[in-house]
Amino acid sequence: MRKDNSEFKTAFLSEAGTFINNKDYFAFIELDDIACWVVAHGLDSDREVESAEMAVRSILGNFINNPTMSRMKIKKYMQEAHKLLQEESHRVRLKASLALVVTNYTKMIWAVAGNAKLYHFRNGRLNFKSKDQSLAQLMADEEEIPESQIEEHEERNNLLNYLGKPYDFKPIVSKKYQLTDGDVMVLGTPGLSEGVNSVEMLDTIREAKEPEDAVDTLEDVLLSKQRPIVNNYTAATIFVNKTYKEDPKKKIRIIKRIVVALVIFALIGGGAIVYKVRTAAKTAESVASMIEQEKNGDAFIQDGDYPKALKEYSEARNAAVRIKDAVHMKLIGKKYRITQLIVDGDTAFKDGDYAKALSKYEKAQKEVQGRKDFNVKEVDGKVNTSKSLIQISNWMKEGDLKFEKQDYAGAKSTYEKARKAAIAASFTDGEKEIKAKLDETEEKMSTIEKEKRQLDGEKLEKKGDKSYASQDFKKAIESYATAQEVYQEIGMLEKVLSMERKITKAEEKLNPIPKEGAEANAGAQPNGPAASGNADQAAEKGGK
Repeated sequence: MRKDNSEFKTAFLSEAGTFINNKDYFAFIELDDIACWVVAHGLDSDREVESAEMAVRSILGNFINNPTMSRMKIKKYMQEAHKLLQEESHRVRLKASLALVVTNYTKMIWAVAGNAKLYHFRNGRLNFKSKDQSLAQLMADEEEIPESQIEEHEERNNLLNYLGKPYDFKPIVSKKYQLTDGDVMVLGTPGLSEGVNSVEMLDTIREAKEPEDAVDTLEDVLLSKQRPIVNNYTAATIFVNKTYKEDPKKKIRIIKRIVVALVIFALIGGGAIVYKVRTAAKTAESVASMIEQEKNGDAFIQDGDYPKALKEYSEARNAAVRIKDAVHMKLIGKKYRITQLIVDGDTAFKDGDYAKALSKYEKAQKEVQGRKDFNVKEVDGKVNTSKSLIQISNWMKEGDLKFEKQDYAGAKSTYEKARKAAIAASFTDGEKEIKAKLDETEEKMSTIEKEKRQLDGEKLEKKGDKSYASQDFKKAIESYATAQEVYQEIGMLEKVLSMERKITKAEEKLNPIPKEGAEANAGAQPNGPAASGNADQAAEKGGK
């Protein structure tokens, strides 16, 4: 109801800068009566576990299950995200800076751990910005350095508090703050605040008409400074175009109800006992619900229906949280995390992002080792299939590169290898795509071979023409006949007929047909050899 009668618009961007991996993460949820935005920056070097994403998901997961404007509960959600990073710190210590905003569309609460920031703008000026939990901020608070130098000071990343800290984690959680129409909030990671100062940010907000314009301009300002190293940066802008207007009489009614309730409890001493009985009944109900939902989740896991299992585990974990059952919270939470990894992997796999799918599956694979409640072989199969498809994808790219360089034989060999692997992996769509590439490659090779054979035919034809010109008709016929075979092979029928005519012409020259007059004279001389002999004798006589 509150959301429908207010207007909050959000836009964000998150980039890796000059680095390969982006350790930032941003997400938000807008419910009917409350909303939450969370941004985080991973401070560790772990490449398999995304600490920022893990922390944001933990907080939003708790928030979705129990939306609240309670400072105590918001602090608790941050504590749980902090503990999660500690529990998952197997290879390296997971660490993250985080900032969040919660609003009921009328008021807001913000919280910070580390050096992620919130900027609040009102009436064309910077109203306030959150403080870092860094040594540089402490120096500024003690007036050792100006406030404006915090983002550039060498101690700006020397954090006194952050999620995943070994001990004594103390986030900053604000009191409720009244929002007004036209307010603008910017959530950012250190990469943004180091590259865009408050004045530049204010100029951006003044000129932007939409939150998308604001984040685009913030990025332009950041990149325009052309720094040799650009850290991961994330910017999220929230335009409060219209807040939800509270009923002024509502507060009075609430106060009256509280007073009446206090009077009733004061008069009825047994009220506390009734409350305890009801609480016990609700606890028993939650326990039964938790057990049932966990069993349902286990059944869905055995059936391979991970999305439904995830839903059941989520509800079972929420029940464990309600009854403060730490043991089941941890056990069910573990099942929930594994199932979430598999679901995320399946989603990425379906979208064709096999590298991301493999990353999720491999994390799940490590988690399920030694467990009997998950199908380890199925998870192993997902890992192997993802690896196969990544290899197939790499071969396809390699084949494409060879095709572009006109190395068609090499491209064909690579595509054939990829197709064989696709068939083995039952990768039907990929096999069809590779088959089409193979057909195109073979067509190119066939065209080139035809052109080559045509050149061979033309060379033979020219050789025959040369022999014919020198009256070596026998060799001319041989060259023409061979050329004719080549033309026949590549289907050049006109050339085949042309060679036939040339062969006929050469054969006529090689074996000329005698004329009719010559044949008659030869027939009029009887005993040709004797006559020839008489002629010889006559010649001898004449010579004497």
